[in-house]
Amino acid sequence: MRDTRSLLLNTEFPALKRAELNILQVNLGYLCNLSCTHCHVNAGPKRTELMDLATVDLVLFVLKQKKIMTLDLTGGAPEMNPHFRYLVAEATKLGVEVIDRCNLTILLEPGYEGLLQFLVDHRVTIIASLPCYSEKNVSEQRGKGVFELSIEALKMLNDKGYGIEPSLPLNLVYNPNGAFLPPEQYQLECDYKERLRSDYGVEFNQLLTITNMPISRFGAVLLAKGEYDQYMDLLKSHFSASNLETLMCLHTISVDWQGNIYDCDFNQMLEVPIPAEALMGVIASDSTGAHHLRDLLEKDMFGQSIAIGDHCYGCTAGQGSSCGGALDL
Repeated sequence: MRDTRSLLLNTEFPALKRAELNILQVNLGYLCNLSCTHCHVNAGPKRTELMDLATVDLVLFVLKQKKIMTLDLTGGAPEMNPHFRYLVAEATKLGVEVIDRCNLTILLEPGYEGLLQFLVDHRVTIIASLPCYSEKNVSEQRGKGVFELSIEALKMLNDKGYGIEPSLPLNLVYNPNGAFLPPEQYQLECDYKERLRSDYGVEFNQLLTITNMPISRFGAVLLAKGEYDQYMDLLKSHFSASNLETLMCLHTISVDWQGNIYDCDFNQMLEVPIPAEALMGVIASDSTGAHHLRDLLEKDMFGQSIAIGDHCYGCTAGQGSSCGGALDL
Protein backbone atom coordinates (compact mmCIF):
# COMPACT_ATOMS: atom_id res chain seq x y z
CA MET A 1 0.00 0.00 0.00
CA ARG A 2 1.42 3.38 -1.04
CA ASP A 3 1.94 5.92 1.74
CA THR A 4 1.16 9.65 1.59
CA ARG A 5 3.19 10.57 4.68
CA SER A 6 6.17 12.07 2.85
CA LEU A 7 3.81 14.22 0.76
CA LEU A 8 2.07 15.74 3.77
CA LEU A 9 4.77 16.87 6.17
CA ASN A 10 6.13 19.86 4.18
CA THR A 11 3.29 22.29 4.79
CA GLU A 12 2.26 25.93 4.87
CA PHE A 13 -0.62 25.22 7.26
CA PRO A 14 -0.88 27.86 10.02
CA ALA A 15 0.86 27.17 13.33
CA LEU A 16 -1.35 25.88 16.14
CA LYS A 17 -1.05 26.10 19.93
CA ARG A 18 -2.78 23.91 22.51
CA ALA A 19 -5.64 25.10 24.70
CA GLU A 20 -6.91 23.35 27.84
CA LEU A 21 -6.78 19.55 27.66
CA ASN A 22 -10.24 18.08 28.28
CA ILE A 23 -10.49 15.00 26.02
CA LEU A 24 -8.36 11.86 26.08
CA GLN A 25 -8.91 9.91 22.87
CA VAL A 26 -7.63 6.37 23.31
CA ASN A 27 -7.11 3.83 20.54
CA LEU A 28 -7.57 0.43 22.19
CA GLY A 29 -6.16 -1.46 19.21
CA TYR A 30 -6.49 -2.13 15.50
CA LEU A 31 -8.46 -5.37 15.78
CA CYS A 32 -11.86 -5.04 14.09
CA ASN A 33 -14.54 -7.31 12.71
CA LEU A 34 -14.72 -5.08 9.60
CA SER A 35 -12.18 -3.76 7.09
CA CYS A 36 -13.56 -0.47 5.71
CA THR A 37 -12.03 1.34 2.73
CA HIS A 38 -12.14 4.74 4.44
CA CYS A 39 -10.57 3.51 7.70
CA HIS A 40 -7.57 5.70 8.48
CA VAL A 41 -6.10 3.20 10.98
CA ASN A 42 -6.13 0.21 8.58
CA ALA A 43 -8.07 -1.84 11.12
CA GLY A 44 -9.25 -5.35 10.36
CA PRO A 45 -9.90 -8.90 11.61
CA LYS A 46 -6.24 -9.93 11.24
CA ARG A 47 -4.74 -7.09 13.28
CA THR A 48 -3.26 -8.15 16.61
CA GLU A 49 -2.30 -4.82 18.20
CA LEU A 50 -4.26 -4.34 21.45
CA MET A 51 -3.69 -2.12 24.47
CA ASP A 52 -2.60 -4.13 27.53
CA LEU A 53 -3.97 -3.90 31.05
CA ALA A 54 -1.02 -1.91 32.44
CA THR A 55 -1.57 0.82 29.86
CA VAL A 56 -5.33 0.78 30.49
CA ASP A 57 -4.62 1.36 34.19
CA LEU A 58 -2.32 4.25 33.23
CA VAL A 59 -5.14 5.77 31.18
CA LEU A 60 -7.34 5.69 34.28
CA PHE A 61 -4.59 7.22 36.43
CA VAL A 62 -4.04 10.07 33.95
CA LEU A 63 -7.78 10.76 33.76
CA LYS A 64 -7.88 11.11 37.53
CA GLN A 65 -4.66 13.07 37.99
CA LYS A 66 -5.27 15.51 35.11
CA LYS A 67 -9.01 15.80 35.83
CA ILE A 68 -9.91 14.97 32.22
CA MET A 69 -13.67 14.46 32.02
CA THR A 70 -14.11 12.90 28.54
CA LEU A 71 -12.70 9.53 27.46
CA ASP A 72 -13.15 8.90 23.73
CA LEU A 73 -12.58 5.22 22.90
CA THR A 74 -11.71 4.21 19.37
CA GLY A 75 -10.03 1.42 17.42
CA GLY A 76 -10.43 -0.83 15.43
CA ALA A 77 -13.48 -1.97 17.26
CA PRO A 78 -12.64 -0.79 20.80
CA GLU A 79 -15.07 -3.32 22.26
CA MET A 80 -12.84 -6.17 21.02
CA ASN A 81 -10.11 -5.20 23.46
CA PRO A 82 -10.42 -7.64 26.40
CA HIS A 83 -10.04 -4.76 28.88
CA PHE A 84 -12.74 -2.56 27.30
CA ARG A 85 -15.41 -3.21 29.94
CA TYR A 86 -12.98 -2.78 32.81
CA LEU A 87 -11.82 0.58 31.43
CA VAL A 88 -15.37 1.83 30.86
CA ALA A 89 -16.57 0.72 34.30
CA GLU A 90 -13.65 2.33 36.13
CA ALA A 91 -13.79 5.55 34.09
CA THR A 92 -17.49 6.02 34.79
CA LYS A 93 -16.78 5.59 38.52
CA LEU A 94 -14.58 8.70 38.17
CA GLY A 95 -17.53 10.61 36.70
CA VAL A 96 -15.91 10.65 33.25
CA GLU A 97 -18.11 10.73 30.14
CA VAL A 98 -17.18 7.69 28.03
CA ILE A 99 -17.65 7.73 24.26
CA ASP A 100 -17.64 4.45 22.36
CA ARG A 101 -16.92 4.78 18.64
CA CYS A 102 -18.91 1.75 17.64
CA ASN A 103 -19.20 0.16 14.20
CA LEU A 104 -22.66 -1.19 15.18
CA THR A 105 -22.09 -4.69 13.76
CA ILE A 106 -19.99 -5.64 16.80
CA LEU A 107 -23.23 -5.70 18.82
CA LEU A 108 -24.31 -8.73 16.74
CA GLU A 109 -21.03 -10.66 16.87
CA PRO A 110 -21.00 -14.00 18.72
CA GLY A 111 -19.48 -13.54 22.17
CA TYR A 112 -20.68 -9.93 22.51
CA GLU A 113 -24.28 -10.66 23.50
CA GLY A 114 -23.99 -8.76 26.80
CA LEU A 115 -22.26 -5.71 25.32
CA LEU A 116 -25.37 -3.65 24.62
CA GLN A 117 -26.71 -3.97 28.16
CA PHE A 118 -23.27 -3.10 29.52
CA LEU A 119 -23.25 0.12 27.47
CA VAL A 120 -26.73 0.97 28.74
CA ASP A 121 -25.83 0.28 32.37
CA HIS A 122 -22.82 2.62 32.21
CA ARG A 123 -24.59 5.33 30.18
CA VAL A 124 -21.91 5.23 27.48
CA THR A 125 -22.33 7.73 24.65
CA ILE A 126 -22.34 5.90 21.32
CA ILE A 127 -20.95 7.41 18.14
CA ALA A 128 -21.70 4.92 15.40
CA SER A 129 -20.42 4.77 11.85
CA LEU A 130 -23.13 4.75 9.18
CA PRO A 131 -21.56 6.45 6.15
CA CYS A 132 -24.88 6.66 4.30
CA TYR A 133 -28.59 5.80 4.60
CA SER A 134 -28.18 4.02 1.25
CA GLU A 135 -27.40 0.28 1.32
CA LYS A 136 -25.36 0.57 -1.89
CA ASN A 137 -23.00 3.26 -0.56
CA VAL A 138 -22.48 1.53 2.78
CA SER A 139 -21.73 -1.77 1.04
CA GLU A 140 -19.07 -0.08 -1.10
CA GLN A 141 -17.29 1.37 1.93
CA ARG A 142 -17.82 -1.29 4.59
CA GLY A 143 -18.63 -4.55 2.81
CA LYS A 144 -21.67 -6.50 1.65
CA GLY A 145 -24.27 -7.15 4.34
CA VAL A 146 -22.92 -4.52 6.75
CA PHE A 147 -25.80 -2.11 6.11
CA GLU A 148 -28.46 -4.66 7.09
CA LEU A 149 -26.55 -5.57 10.25
CA SER A 150 -26.11 -1.88 11.09
CA ILE A 151 -29.85 -1.23 10.81
CA GLU A 152 -30.56 -4.26 13.01
CA ALA A 153 -28.08 -2.96 15.60
CA LEU A 154 -29.63 0.53 15.51
CA LYS A 155 -33.06 -0.96 16.20
CA MET A 156 -31.58 -2.86 19.15
CA LEU A 157 -30.09 0.38 20.47
CA ASN A 158 -33.42 2.17 20.11
CA ASP A 159 -35.17 -0.65 21.96
CA LYS A 160 -32.82 -0.03 24.89
CA GLY A 161 -33.46 3.73 24.83
CA TYR A 162 -30.46 4.91 22.81
CA GLY A 163 -31.33 7.88 20.63
CA ILE A 164 -34.54 8.35 22.62
CA GLU A 165 -33.68 8.83 26.30
CA PRO A 166 -31.58 11.96 27.07
CA SER A 167 -29.08 9.91 29.10
CA LEU A 168 -28.38 7.53 26.20
CA PRO A 169 -27.06 9.61 23.28
CA LEU A 170 -26.74 7.91 19.89
CA ASN A 171 -24.91 9.88 17.21
CA LEU A 172 -24.12 8.69 13.69
CA VAL A 173 -21.07 9.42 11.52
CA TYR A 174 -21.08 10.18 7.80
CA ASN A 175 -17.96 9.82 5.64
CA PRO A 176 -17.98 10.75 1.93
CA ASN A 177 -17.77 7.77 -0.41
CA GLY A 178 -15.03 9.34 -2.48
CA ALA A 179 -12.75 12.34 -2.97
CA PHE A 180 -15.21 15.11 -2.13
CA LEU A 181 -16.22 17.17 0.90
CA PRO A 182 -19.19 16.22 3.09
CA PRO A 183 -22.50 17.99 2.46
CA GLU A 184 -23.75 20.59 4.94
CA GLN A 185 -24.14 18.73 8.22
CA TYR A 186 -27.53 19.97 9.43
CA GLN A 187 -29.33 19.38 6.14
CA LEU A 188 -27.78 15.93 5.78
CA GLU A 189 -28.84 15.13 9.35
CA CYS A 190 -32.41 16.02 8.44
CA ASP A 191 -32.21 13.74 5.39
CA TYR A 192 -30.79 10.90 7.50
CA LYS A 193 -33.51 11.26 10.13
CA GLU A 194 -36.28 11.32 7.55
CA ARG A 195 -34.99 8.29 5.64
CA LEU A 196 -34.01 6.15 8.63
CA ARG A 197 -37.29 6.91 10.41
CA SER A 198 -39.54 6.32 7.40
CA ASP A 199 -37.69 3.31 5.96
CA TYR A 200 -36.59 1.51 9.13
CA GLY A 201 -38.18 3.16 12.17
CA VAL A 202 -34.74 4.16 13.48
CA GLU A 203 -34.11 7.20 15.70
CA PHE A 204 -30.83 8.94 16.59
CA ASN A 205 -29.69 12.25 18.07
CA GLN A 206 -27.09 13.89 15.83
CA LEU A 207 -25.27 13.24 12.58
CA LEU A 208 -21.54 14.03 12.54
CA THR A 209 -19.99 14.66 9.12
CA ILE A 210 -16.28 13.85 8.88
CA THR A 211 -13.97 14.64 5.96
CA ASN A 212 -11.89 11.77 4.60
CA MET A 213 -8.22 12.32 5.43
CA PRO A 214 -5.61 11.75 2.68
CA ILE A 215 -3.79 9.12 4.75
CA SER A 216 -3.66 5.33 5.18
CA ARG A 217 -6.14 3.38 3.02
CA PHE A 218 -7.91 6.42 1.61
CA GLY A 219 -4.60 8.11 0.83
CA ALA A 220 -3.40 4.97 -0.95
CA VAL A 221 -6.59 4.88 -3.02
CA LEU A 222 -6.09 8.53 -4.01
CA LEU A 223 -2.54 7.77 -5.16
CA ALA A 224 -3.60 4.63 -7.04
CA LYS A 225 -6.33 6.54 -8.90
CA GLY A 226 -4.12 9.57 -9.59
CA GLU A 227 -6.49 11.75 -7.54
CA TYR A 228 -4.19 12.77 -4.69
CA ASP A 229 -3.15 16.21 -6.02
CA GLN A 230 -6.70 17.02 -7.05
CA TYR A 231 -8.04 16.12 -3.60
CA MET A 232 -5.39 18.18 -1.82
CA ASP A 233 -6.24 21.14 -4.08
CA LEU A 234 -9.88 20.70 -3.06
CA LEU A 235 -9.03 20.76 0.66
CA LYS A 236 -6.70 23.75 0.36
CA SER A 237 -9.02 25.79 -1.85
CA HIS A 238 -11.81 25.37 0.72
CA PHE A 239 -9.62 26.33 3.70
CA SER A 240 -11.58 28.38 6.26
CA ALA A 241 -9.54 30.24 8.87
CA SER A 242 -12.59 30.46 11.13
CA ASN A 243 -12.27 26.71 11.77
CA LEU A 244 -8.83 27.10 13.35
CA GLU A 245 -10.32 28.20 16.69
CA THR A 246 -12.43 25.04 17.11
CA LEU A 247 -10.08 22.30 15.91
CA MET A 248 -10.30 19.15 18.01
CA CYS A 249 -6.53 18.92 18.47
CA LEU A 250 -6.56 22.09 20.58
CA HIS A 251 -8.23 20.24 23.46
CA THR A 252 -7.45 16.56 22.79
CA ILE A 253 -4.54 14.16 23.22
CA SER A 254 -4.56 11.00 21.13
CA VAL A 255 -3.18 7.82 22.71
CA ASP A 256 -2.17 4.77 20.65
CA TRP A 257 -2.50 1.14 21.75
CA GLN A 258 1.03 1.21 23.20
CA GLY A 259 0.37 4.35 25.26
CA ASN A 260 2.28 6.75 23.00
CA ILE A 261 0.68 10.19 22.68
CA TYR A 262 0.04 12.37 19.64
CA ASP A 263 -1.66 15.65 18.86
CA CYS A 264 -4.46 13.88 17.00
CA ASP A 265 -5.62 10.53 15.71
CA PHE A 266 -4.32 11.32 12.21
CA ASN A 267 -0.84 12.26 13.45
CA GLN A 268 -0.88 8.99 15.35
CA MET A 269 -1.40 7.01 12.15
CA LEU A 270 1.23 9.08 10.32
CA GLU A 271 3.60 8.58 13.30
CA VAL A 272 4.12 12.33 13.59
CA PRO A 273 5.23 12.91 17.19
CA ILE A 274 4.26 15.81 19.42
CA PRO A 275 6.83 18.60 18.80
CA ALA A 276 9.90 18.25 21.02
CA GLU A 277 9.48 21.74 22.49
CA ALA A 278 5.96 20.86 23.69
CA LEU A 279 7.47 18.38 26.14
CA MET A 280 10.73 20.16 26.80
CA GLY A 281 12.73 18.38 29.47
CA VAL A 282 10.77 15.14 29.16
CA ILE A 283 12.77 12.44 27.36
CA ALA A 284 10.91 10.69 24.51
CA SER A 285 9.87 7.15 25.33
CA ASP A 286 11.00 5.48 22.10
CA SER A 287 13.33 5.91 19.13
CA THR A 288 10.65 7.48 16.89
CA GLY A 289 10.49 10.54 19.14
CA ALA A 290 7.04 9.64 20.42
CA HIS A 291 6.19 10.53 24.00
CA HIS A 292 4.24 8.29 26.32
CA LEU A 293 1.06 8.83 28.27
CA ARG A 294 3.06 8.90 31.51
CA ASP A 295 4.80 12.05 30.21
CA LEU A 296 1.51 13.94 30.55
CA LEU A 297 1.90 13.59 34.31
CA GLU A 298 5.10 15.65 34.13
CA LYS A 299 4.07 18.42 31.75
CA ASP A 300 1.24 20.93 31.27
CA MET A 301 0.56 21.04 27.53
CA PHE A 302 -1.32 24.36 27.56
CA GLY A 303 0.09 26.81 25.00
CA GLN A 304 2.43 24.24 23.44
CA SER A 305 2.92 23.74 19.70
CA ILE A 306 0.90 21.17 17.73
CA ALA A 307 2.49 19.10 14.96
CA ILE A 308 0.93 20.03 11.61
CA GLY A 309 0.94 18.83 8.01
CA ASP A 310 -1.05 19.18 4.81
CA HIS A 311 -3.59 16.65 6.13
CA CYS A 312 -4.68 19.37 8.57
CA TYR A 313 -6.44 21.05 5.65
CA GLY A 314 -8.94 18.19 5.89
CA CYS A 315 -10.08 19.54 9.27
CA THR A 316 -10.39 23.16 8.10
CA ALA A 317 -11.96 22.73 4.66
CA GLY A 318 -15.49 24.06 4.19
CA GLN A 319 -17.60 23.57 7.32
CA GLY A 320 -14.62 21.94 9.02
CA SER A 321 -14.24 18.44 10.38
CA SER A 322 -13.47 16.73 13.66
CA CYS A 323 -14.27 13.53 15.50
CA GLY A 324 -17.26 15.54 16.75
CA GLY A 325 -18.42 16.44 13.25
CA ALA A 326 -18.50 19.81 11.48
CA LEU A 327 -16.86 22.79 13.18
CA ASP A 328 -18.64 25.71 11.51
CA LEU A 329 -22.10 25.33 13.05
